[in-house]
Amino acid sequence: MAIMAKAPRVGDAKTRLVPPLSPEQAAALSACFIRDAAENIATAAQQTPLDGYIAFAPPDAEAEFRPLLARDTRLLPSRRQGLCASLHDASADLLGAGYGAVCLVNSDSPTLPTSILIDAARALTLSGDRLILGPAEDGGYYLIGLKQAHRRLFEDIAWSTPRVLAQTEERAREIGLATTRLPVWYDVDDIGSLRRLNAQLRQATADGPAIHPARHTLAFLRRLFPDNA
Repeated sequence: MAIMAKAPRVGDAKTRLVPPLSPEQAAALSACFIRDAAENIATAAQQTPLDGYIAFAPPDAEAEFRPLLARDTRLLPSRRQGLCASLHDASADLLGAGYGAVCLVNSDSPTLPTSILIDAARALTLSGDRLILGPAEDGGYYLIGLKQAHRRLFEDIAWSTPRVLAQTEERAREIGLATTRLPVWYDVDDIGSLRRLNAQLRQATADGPAIHPARHTLAFLRRLFPDNA
């Protein structure tokens, strides 16, 4: 199970949050997201057999990801630029390393419930080739699970548009892949979704979370929104 992540560099990370965040704050938030996603996968690994990775770009950024690793997290460098190439290469590299299945997860959903990761991993243990998709509210997906590196799933996709999920499912039908949908979740990529995340984490702290607690993100948001605005 690999997190697809870009290096959290100032001026390049979470740019849709700048402003109101500064470039430095946006980069720090991105690092928190990645670190919490890695811990989420490590938690899932306690309940179902899986190995956690960060599939990172650019390939010379390994040192920047070392502080973001969770227990037993490994690093997988990108080989080519672009989301399409990165998704295919990460799946091909991990399957080529001997894994029977792979899940690729975004780094923009720090509160994604651990139970969803577990369900995705377990669904891929069923016999036969299949596709697992975690639909995002914006029309994309936060997770894709595969048992073979089907290049066609990533071709002719209008990336960063509301058509990504539907087009991916069209590609699956073209190649005859059975598709399983996971529950819908949301990405944090603008100030509205950031405030939603802040409220969700504060409420979860009070009520006991079904969500992943995202402790690094929560600590950062407490500094960013000290008045809980």
